[in-house]
Amino acid sequence: MKKLNCILLIDDDEGTNFLNKFIIEKTGIAEKVDTVYNGKEALEYLTNTGKYSHRGSEYSQPALIILDINMPIMDGWEFINAYNNLDDNQKGEIVIVMLSTSENPDDIERAQKLTSISEFRNKPLTIDIIEEIFNKYFSEYI
Repeated sequence: MKKLNCILLIDDDEGTNFLNKFIIEKTGIAEKVDTVYNGKEALEYLTNTGKYSHRGSEYSQPALIILDINMPIMDGWEFINAYNNLDDNQKGEIVIVMLSTSENPDDIERAQKLTSISEFRNKPLTIDIIEEIFNKYFSEYI
């Protein structure tokens, strides 16, 4: 099985990031898992700016982003709006899965209407969920 080069977790909760990273690493589907704590940091990560400007040729665009909604500084919705305005080479072909505790039908409907969000899932992330996402969007890796 070929591994994804990188999965980016965007969530302000350190415990959630720790567990999600552990689950993803347990599946063995990614070379690395990076975490950022809000949408602003994620944009800097994707554009190699801010604290990520030093990466230069080390830059590895994630194949998958797992995005929370409620975060300080820049929430998931604000991130998606800014992400949609990035250059195509900065967006690439990233699969974005919104992962949230929200069961608000408005959030689910809003996510479904945005073409840049591949799907909406409820927390917690499980091995089954990450394997379903991998099999659905990255079948060429199997």
